[in-house]
Amino acid sequence: MDPGRLSADEGRVARRGQRAVTWVFPMRVFERDVTVRSYELDAFGHVNHAVYLNYLELARFDALEEGGFPPSALAESGWAIHVVRIEVDYLKPCFQGQVLKIRTQVERFRNTSMIIGQKIHRLADGTDEDPAVRARVTAVWIGEMGRPIRIPDWPRKALSGD
Repeated sequence: MDPGRLSADEGRVARRGQRAVTWVFPMRVFERDVTVRSYELDAFGHVNHAVYLNYLELARFDALEEGGFPPSALAESGWAIHVVRIEVDYLKPCFQGQVLKIRTQVERFRNTSMIIGQKIHRLADGTDEDPAVRARVTAVWIGEMGRPIRIPDWPRKALSGD
């Protein structure tokens, strides 16, 4: 199926009691750079903790689009991807004018959900250094009926780089 055109009948509703299946692929890494702006700082002069959630969301949408799932195609199909959990570790402060590289990668797939790992690196530190922020996001695929659906194979492959 063409990733630009989604079909709701490609997925099925997960039923209670079904055993969760985890899919493991060598996962593709998506990257996005952002520059810290003055209005994103808190009273202490570093990026406000809530702003990092915006950076992470922006990078997830970029990753989905690059993987072939622009929001418009998802909406036309009646599909959605809902974030149901985010865990964030704030490890180093970021300051105005710094360029940050956000790396987004699906860590694993289950029947109806996926775990997305994200890291924000300060480019001045080098991207091989420890990240400034580390996050794990659980997102669920939602079908036309507003219920979770099984993630079809082709999105799994597109987001994993197969």
